[in-house]
Amino acid sequence: MAAEIKPMHGEGRSMFGLSGLWGELSAEFFGTMCLLAFGDGVVAMAVAGLPGSGRTSSPTTIFTGVGGWLLITFGWAYAVALAVYVAGGVTGAHLNPAVTLGLAVRRRFPWNKVVPYWIAELVGAFFGGLLVYMVYGPAIQAYDLAAKAVPQAGTAIASYSIFATFPAAYFHGSSLGPLIDQIVGTAFLLIFVLALTDGRNSVAPQGNMGPFMVGIAVAAIGMSYGANAGYAINPARDFGPRMVAWLFGWGKTAFPGTYNHAGLVFSNYFWIPIVGPLIGGVVGVLLYDWFIGDVLAARLKKNEEPAPGRAVPTE
Repeated sequence: MAAEIKPMHGEGRSMFGLSGLWGELSAEFFGTMCLLAFGDGVVAMAVAGLPGSGRTSSPTTIFTGVGGWLLITFGWAYAVALAVYVAGGVTGAHLNPAVTLGLAVRRRFPWNKVVPYWIAELVGAFFGGLLVYMVYGPAIQAYDLAAKAVPQAGTAIASYSIFATFPAAYFHGSSLGPLIDQIVGTAFLLIFVLALTDGRNSVAPQGNMGPFMVGIAVAAIGMSYGANAGYAINPARDFGPRMVAWLFGWGKTAFPGTYNHAGLVFSNYFWIPIVGPLIGGVVGVLLYDWFIGDVLAARLKKNEEPAPGRAVPTE
């Protein structure tokens, strides 16, 4: 049936490099856009949509107990899973510069594709965040009005959180704790992704269950580590929508990421969800191969060796 589906604009479009790098970049852009449209979308639902539509006890009631956080973590899990289903058939669905870098370091992903993939992922994340603002703009404005929060004055941290991340108040403005958090969270992300997609691993999900399980891995990271710094674990996921927030009035709260209000303080935070995940992605790949991947490779090699006394085939 798939062979019967024709290109939208005939052979002219199909010949425009879509079978090569341009096609891969198209998939990474579109998959990352879908990821952010639903990932940021679920935060917009929790922060602005539900309160503004009268579905919570007041127009400013958000995150009531663990239920609000579970909505976010499961929403992001579904966003990741569905985005991987969208783009996975073309690129395997990196959708994350940290994944792209990690695969290049240890998994034979071509280095000359790393920067183009990063650009496609970043632009896709920007447009995903922009789509959320277009859909939820009135709800966001209504929430800020009810909460007496003014983005331009740097007092609208709740509505800003729809788009990008920030550290918890208990870090007291220190960069070290959030940086460690992002390294650890992203390292686990890569460990789980590799475990779930490693064809040598007999317990890896079969059929098309892999993307769903990657989403579950993201939910697990969010539930275990998310409160520290919003579990960006993806430079594009944070920086692209951060630029949307900066363009639409959140100013220095978004970029460079500076805030000082009601006991929450952080300065020039924007680089942490970029550098931390890139380091963590490489760390995760190296740890997986050291403890698991190399063991699997050694076992496969041992199974391929001829039995004692049997000649090794020459052809």
